[in-house]
Amino acid sequence: MNAAADPRQFLYRPGLDPDAAKALTADALARADDGELYLQYRRSEAFGFDDGRLKTASYDTHAGFGLRAVSGETTAFAHANELSEAAIKRAAETMALIDPATGPKPAPPARTNRHLYTDADPLDLVPFADKVNLCQAIDAAARARDPRVAQVSVSLLGSWSVVEIVRADGFVATDVRPLVRLNVSIVVESNGRRETGSFGTGGRTTYDRLLEAATWNRAIDEALAQALVNLEAVPAPAGEMTVLLGPGWPGVLLHEAVGHGLEGDFNRKGTSVFSGRIGERVAAPGVTVIDDGSILDRRGSLSIDDEGTPTQENILIEDGILKGYIHDRLNARLMGVAPTGNGRRESFAHAPMPRMTNTFMRGGNDDPAELLSRVKRGIFAKSFGGGSVDIVSGKFVFSCTEAYLIEDGRLGAPIKGATLIGDGASALTRVRGIGNDMALDEGIGMCGKGGQSVPAGVGQPTLLVEGLTVGGTG
Repeated sequence: MNAAADPRQFLYRPGLDPDAAKALTADALARADDGELYLQYRRSEAFGFDDGRLKTASYDTHAGFGLRAVSGETTAFAHANELSEAAIKRAAETMALIDPATGPKPAPPARTNRHLYTDADPLDLVPFADKVNLCQAIDAAARARDPRVAQVSVSLLGSWSVVEIVRADGFVATDVRPLVRLNVSIVVESNGRRETGSFGTGGRTTYDRLLEAATWNRAIDEALAQALVNLEAVPAPAGEMTVLLGPGWPGVLLHEAVGHGLEGDFNRKGTSVFSGRIGERVAAPGVTVIDDGSILDRRGSLSIDDEGTPTQENILIEDGILKGYIHDRLNARLMGVAPTGNGRRESFAHAPMPRMTNTFMRGGNDDPAELLSRVKRGIFAKSFGGGSVDIVSGKFVFSCTEAYLIEDGRLGAPIKGATLIGDGASALTRVRGIGNDMALDEGIGMCGKGGQSVPAGVGQPTLLVEGLTVGGTG
């Protein structure tokens, strides 16, 4: 089946056609300021290869709609996993509960013909057997790399989604979204000690790049190197110290510590540490933070957001000065600014909210090696695992999956059990060096907010930060 030939065929079937969808939306949202009918069809698959054999293989399809009416600050929302006129009419009964709009209605989103990724369905293009063979090849190659390899886990995930936004003013926009990801995790054992390393890569593409030997061999090499480093790790020190953050994925700290605090809903409600601070210095000179959902093929990229607004580059912090927030349509309207293309939702069963896309810090002029040489005593955090942030206080906690001591400007022993603790409002004011090596992550990030998860990207250059609290085990 050539899914990309006419992707709307998956949204419109007997029982619902495009003209009916427009008419039903216009009727349901007649009393509202804003809102939309969001139609979605999605298919996904996942392979889990462990202990030398295929342990799990799943395939799923689902379709449905979300109907939302917005009046003032009030939202009515209903959804169903059925694409039919009858179901939409039932959902419209909920829309009638909101108060009628009194002001002028906002303009529809700008139109765009831009496509940031292929329409091709990655699930269709590669035979099932080839995907299983890929997992098997990675497992065999990883075990052959080093006799200390005790366990190999491979996961391969792909999805293909068609969405359409239908508005009461006649605006209609369609997007076709592929997404793939490969993760390799390796456990090594030596002298009774077991340690793990992992690496993942992906993006809004087909499986082609993941099937290339160079790609999956690199995933093996990176995961194995991290695991072997951790075999030699000593307990992490604790206390306040200088931290050198590596480029790329460590930008997840920026995402949590600062990014969520710059989302429009928190700032409209005054619950973010950055509320009401546009034009103020919130970071050290040289710190420029961007959210950009318009980067080709990236995991966090979207041609249009889930309200139909084209994504764009949004400068949030420029040279240390707070310039703006990221918005969906509702918060933008209530704050008197333009939407930024950041209205996102997990699926048709969720209402949109302001969410990050690809959030990163621009590179500076410092040589990363010179930044290392400045550190008398500290740690180098090369890779992170999980992290969390309290939006109101801005306090964050992150665990390091690969980190090293720094002593007299040189990398020392790898350390285990290090966590970074701080708050977003002050962490960026303590940046003392910005590397010239900005990199985006490999394409594996997921962002959680309000019970919804969406794909997201992060990035940064090497950063020298003074006075972060390191929680250790030593």
